[in-house]
Amino acid sequence: MSENEDAGRPAGQAVDRRALLLGAAGLAGLAGCGAPDRAGAPNAAAPVRPVVDRQSGVVEPARTETEFVAFDVTTRDRAELAEALRALSAPAPGVTMTIAAGASLFDARFGIARPRLLTPMPSFRNDVLDPRWCHGDLLVQVGADSRQAIAAVLARRQPHLKARWRISGTHGERNLLGFKEGVGNPDTTNAELMDRCVWVQPYDEEPAWCRGGTYQVVRLIRLAVAAWDAQPTRVQERVIGRRRDTGAVLGESGEKDVPRFAADPKGAVIPLDAHIRRAYPHSGRVRPILRRGHSYRLAETDTGQIFVCFQRDLEVGFAAIQRGLAGEALERFVRPFGGGYYFVLPGGAEFAGQAMLA
Repeated sequence: MSENEDAGRPAGQAVDRRALLLGAAGLAGLAGCGAPDRAGAPNAAAPVRPVVDRQSGVVEPARTETEFVAFDVTTRDRAELAEALRALSAPAPGVTMTIAAGASLFDARFGIARPRLLTPMPSFRNDVLDPRWCHGDLLVQVGADSRQAIAAVLARRQPHLKARWRISGTHGERNLLGFKEGVGNPDTTNAELMDRCVWVQPYDEEPAWCRGGTYQVVRLIRLAVAAWDAQPTRVQERVIGRRRDTGAVLGESGEKDVPRFAADPKGAVIPLDAHIRRAYPHSGRVRPILRRGHSYRLAETDTGQIFVCFQRDLEVGFAAIQRGLAGEALERFVRPFGGGYYFVLPGGAEFAGQAMLA
């Protein structure tokens, strides 16, 4: 979040005040991570060749403060694009920078092979996407423990780039709906699990430069907080499918317990339209996705969540989950209005994305 409203609005544009309602992706309690269902991928027991050129800010714990800035690249010269990436990659004490590319970077300007699944983010059911808040050639995620540190980094010279949209968020134990953040995420300390779920591997059907990167989804979601807070806790819990106080799945005792949908086919315990039930695939297998949530406040009546997720396969991960959420009970309290699909660039000896331009 930012106390300065101008820091949260698209360049040159006023904040959109349209009413809250409808449509979201995974605010609370999504599943963990399993082996991707894609041709050519090995089973869970197959050895995974380590890839060392990876950016920070993906599997590491979310920082207290994070700002997201989408840029359009203003040059058609590859050397100048490298200059822009080098400037963005310059380290700063106490700050985590993560640089990703949007689908538009892979047009005819630079002749770069596009990640196989990277497209502009489509509009899902109940989305009201504002073009001023969507997409961008590059996305920079800047995390720190203070807004001042982030502001200092973003004040640096950014050659050949024009800001498209930017928004600040705060990461805490609970989101603005009052539920625990990140419940059900896979274990990020398990390197083999992260290789299966998050990081693009050498055997994946991707351009060679993509190895060590990951697909990133950012969703800007307005929340009808007043309407939500007016609901009794028991109603909120049935909308989400988890206990508000402990994060446990309804009918279970701990937040790490797996929901037993087969024993509750009519939704007596976990309603059929509960968020957690829709987020799980019908097969019962968990989705390969790593989620991060950040709360934002653009104005007194414009608050919500910056939903972020990382995955090795965009279709098996976020897109499949989002389609499954259609018609969930949470829809009337949430409205996605912006964000995009991006690909987190592999790291490099000099700058992030160096292999992309080699």
